[in-house]
Amino acid sequence: MRYIFKFPDIGEGLDEGTIAEWYVNKGQTVNMGAPLLKMETDKVVTDIPSPKTGIIAAMYGQVGETVHVGSPLVEFDIPGIDGAEAIIEAAKPAFEAVKEEGAGVVGTLEIADNSAYLPASSEAEPVSVQPVETGSKYRALATPVARAMARELGINIDLVTGTGPVGRVTKADIEKFTTDMASQPNQRPAETSKPMLPEVQSPVISDNDRIEIKPLSQMRKVIARNMIQSKHNAVHMTVFDEVEVSELIRIRYKYKEQFEKENIKLTYLPFILKATALALKSHPVMNAELDMENSRMIYKKYYNIGIAADTEEGLVVPVIRDVDQMTIRNIAISLNQISEKARDRKLTMDEMKDGTFTITNYGSIGGQFAVPVINYPQAGILGIGRLVEKPVIKNGQIVPGTLLPLSLSVDHRMVDGGEVTRFLNRLMEYLSDPVSLIIG
Repeated sequence: MRYIFKFPDIGEGLDEGTIAEWYVNKGQTVNMGAPLLKMETDKVVTDIPSPKTGIIAAMYGQVGETVHVGSPLVEFDIPGIDGAEAIIEAAKPAFEAVKEEGAGVVGTLEIADNSAYLPASSEAEPVSVQPVETGSKYRALATPVARAMARELGINIDLVTGTGPVGRVTKADIEKFTTDMASQPNQRPAETSKPMLPEVQSPVISDNDRIEIKPLSQMRKVIARNMIQSKHNAVHMTVFDEVEVSELIRIRYKYKEQFEKENIKLTYLPFILKATALALKSHPVMNAELDMENSRMIYKKYYNIGIAADTEEGLVVPVIRDVDQMTIRNIAISLNQISEKARDRKLTMDEMKDGTFTITNYGSIGGQFAVPVINYPQAGILGIGRLVEKPVIKNGQIVPGTLLPLSLSVDHRMVDGGEVTRFLNRLMEYLSDPVSLIIG
């Protein structure tokens, strides 16, 4: 019996993924639950398990190819099941995927209908399958790459004869169709006479040297959607300020070497997280969520702070939980751990969920002020700029100082300007006097 396993809906509102790695080969026997391939979805990379025990008869999609939910992934040959038994087997659920720690797969894999079971065929003799009829039109079976290529070239893919498995139209079929069309004289564009103009010597630059086209990664697509959602649903307002942090610099320098002996990198960020959590406790509206559908505000009494992390693949926001209950040392350890996971693309969905407030540290790259975009539906996001040495006035005297730029964006529907300023003032009190983070 032949069974076609389609890319399942694994939750989180995802409708497509990119193949990162195949774990199996054609002809290999796999057991139910064994990983078939690694798929990049949303902001994580997750394994897709096998729904059946059987022999891999065909694999659809190459590494780097984008696959939509519901598209074929693997065709199985399941020995010993034929006739009426195959029909009974077709009605069974394919496989219930449960959430495993670190796996990031949630939900139920698709239950195949009877059309997924096809008679066995050799590779030399592809199965003849009629196009799927929808209303009065026929829709050809095709790989995602072939369908995208046909759309780009303006070709009606339903007119192309497929030579792939089960009559599927492939990239090679599109290329052959294009070549055949070009070989017909009546399909060639008519030549036009050129005007007699003086010859101009121009540099020879190929089209490939003028532009470079790269497909959007799954992460970039999600970032784009989230930014649009935030701008469309929240009323952004940003307040800028600076805080003098010479005492914070002194304390961090004092304990930096001690932390390094324990392989802990101590930056300014653990102090900023602790100060933010304590300030949020004093200003609960900054740690709230607006529920317009039920005309209410949801005030959260836990303080899970997301840290916007810049990676080679794009921006991710892992969450450190219950920051108000943590010491500076434990916050530093947690930051070291999530930074390493973010770089290695090992963050799970759970590690990026349930944040109540976000901090973005663009100052580590070099910026001073910015207008951060709120991580909707949170009430605010704090931007941390680059430390700047400037003259400051202390006790009536001009002395050297170090200023930390702050940019706080809030949802103005929830937070008024006065409350924003009071929150910033409390935050700056903690940062200018770090000892207050311990005894405050």
